[in-house]
Amino acid sequence: MSNQFGMYSEQYSNDYSKEQNEQFTAAFDAITQQFVAGLNEGLPASAEAVQEAVRQHYEFTTQFWKPTREAYKNLALSYLMPSPYRDSYEGIAEGLGKYHYDAIVIWADNNL
Repeated sequence: MSNQFGMYSEQYSNDYSKEQNEQFTAAFDAITQQFVAGLNEGLPASAEAVQEAVRQHYEFTTQFWKPTREAYKNLALSYLMPSPYRDSYEGIAEGLGKYHYDAIVIWADNNL
């Protein structure tokens, strides 16, 4: 059965400590701010700095799950399609979901 967070989200169990969750949140926020900076500076999704942010995002993701190229691109699709992920990104900066999606697709095609 699926829910608003994705078909397999019920399989995820957060067994991390409060401190670990705070570290994850801080790391994810720092990565997200790199995407915001690229977007605000008008950098293309293919720019070196943006692609480095994607590499960091992928490495962050592998702490919980090691996605294939297609799986990682599908995760990025959730930043573009109606979802809580898109809403979160769009709440930070208009166009951030699509920008992040575009950057992930480029990185995944070149690195996975």
